[in-house]
Amino acid sequence: QQHLSIRPFDWQRLSRYAFWTALVCVVIAFGSLFADDYLLAMIENWLSLSGLGRAAGLGLIAAGFYAWGFRRQRREAQWHYSTEAILFLGVVFTAVALWQLGERLDNGSGHIAPLFLAGCVIYGAIGYIARSGLVWLFFLLALGNWFGAETGYLAGWGAYWLGMNYPLRFVLFGGVLLALCFMLQKWLLQRRLFTVSKAMGLTYLFIALWILSIFGNYDIDSWYGMTREALLPWALLFAVAAVVCIYISLKTDDGMLRGFGLTFLAINLYTRYFEYFWDGMNKVV
Repeated sequence: QQHLSIRPFDWQRLSRYAFWTALVCVVIAFGSLFADDYLLAMIENWLSLSGLGRAAGLGLIAAGFYAWGFRRQRREAQWHYSTEAILFLGVVFTAVALWQLGERLDNGSGHIAPLFLAGCVIYGAIGYIARSGLVWLFFLLALGNWFGAETGYLAGWGAYWLGMNYPLRFVLFGGVLLALCFMLQKWLLQRRLFTVSKAMGLTYLFIALWILSIFGNYDIDSWYGMTREALLPWALLFAVAAVVCIYISLKTDDGMLRGFGLTFLAINLYTRYFEYFWDGMNKVV
């Protein structure tokens, strides 16, 4: 008995993986609808409705999932992952409802940003009320899509908006989002939304910096004529951002900042290796 030791098991992680698997099965089940003649007939009847009718029906289904999730959260607070899964289904039906609404209201202008903004409002409110990191994640994704679509529309779908191409815009967007995350840290921690907000801010920032290090602040036509030396300052900016992230993580013992900094510093080095050395260096070397 003196040589026995307790080996703990992470049941929460198993539960989370199980619900992720269940959600994937739900998506597969929706795909299986198209293999059933009876259900196909029902779908054809549903598609015969007006666009507003379809959007309203899907919106009611989404509202039902949100209400179910809120009710379950109040009564069964310990069942966190199942509540998140229910709210996620509401997110899916909300997205499809907004898509149907966009089909109905489309006038050929290409101005789809208001639909993403509506998604931001819905997901933001649901994520805040339910303290749901998963729904809040979709709020931040919708916010990024709204920013990209709105600036693209204001630029006439050209390469530049206020002198910035898409990667540079999202460097600005990610930086502002990260700054707001730390400014509102106390509030976000109370709602259990700080971690996902910080992760998304870093993701927007570093992915945009990576793309910017490859293409610079140029449109695709100008980029073909650029030399590697002209793009080097953007690569250095990318490296500096990663090093600063690592430095702050060492000072604050922040594992997320350390992970992002090291990962994207390695991505930067690999990208530069293929840009500068792959063609001119012996492959064995």
